[in-house]
Amino acid sequence: MTVQNALRQGSKLLERAAVPSPRLTAEILLCHALHCERSWLYAHPEEELTEVAWIHYGRYLHERMEGKPTQYIIGRQEFYGRPFRVTPAVLIPRPETEHVVEAALRVAAGVKTILDVGCGSGALAVTLQLETGAKVWATDISAAALEVAATNARRLGAQVHFVLCDLMAAIAPASMELIVSNPPYVSRSEVQGLQREVRAYEPEVALVAGDSGLEVYERLIGDAPRVLKPGGWLIVELGYRSLEPVRALLDARWRDVSVVPDLAGLPRVLTARLQP
Repeated sequence: MTVQNALRQGSKLLERAAVPSPRLTAEILLCHALHCERSWLYAHPEEELTEVAWIHYGRYLHERMEGKPTQYIIGRQEFYGRPFRVTPAVLIPRPETEHVVEAALRVAAGVKTILDVGCGSGALAVTLQLETGAKVWATDISAAALEVAATNARRLGAQVHFVLCDLMAAIAPASMELIVSNPPYVSRSEVQGLQREVRAYEPEVALVAGDSGLEVYERLIGDAPRVLKPGGWLIVELGYRSLEPVRALLDARWRDVSVVPDLAGLPRVLTARLQP
């Protein structure tokens, strides 16, 4: 079995299983099996696969056809130009969440303390620490998620303090100048409508907020004035159709409320500043 034939067969299998981008996915999985870059595949199309590589490739194809996300199979996902380790204990970082980073960097000049609430893989916390040099704390209710996040921080050279707690329960009052979060915002009634890859493989605790989908926003925004210093910023990622309900949670203490759209023009990030 040559590299060229392996790619051809893998692409056909994935296409029949209705996997999006079957050719690209086959290339990524074969690279993972061969421990090589994609450019190597095209430079060596007639290279014969070893039996071990073929076995691994076949297993990866089967897992993907069963719905397992490619990122969990290969164990990584790029975020803001850096490779992050991901496991089924954490939500896979999405490109849309990079808008949270961009919004944070616009207000982060001079900020010395940042908190990432519900950090998951640590993508936000690690990225902001490396981009700003600030002191960064990150919380999560999942010990397994914090283990993944701490591994990413060590590997990428970020100095992040990780705290196991529910939202901001263990964070001291008036200790942060910037809070960022990509919180769970799916309602229980919406779960069955999620893609199979998301519904069956990504951690429910990172996806589902409760019956309304607003429960975590309510608690996060309600506790933010305790944790933020006067004049501090809160930046949250928005779920589908959650802009107006989330904006309504901001009382008179909040100033400079703005919304950042994603590349599709949908409201993706909300930023607000606590009154000085």
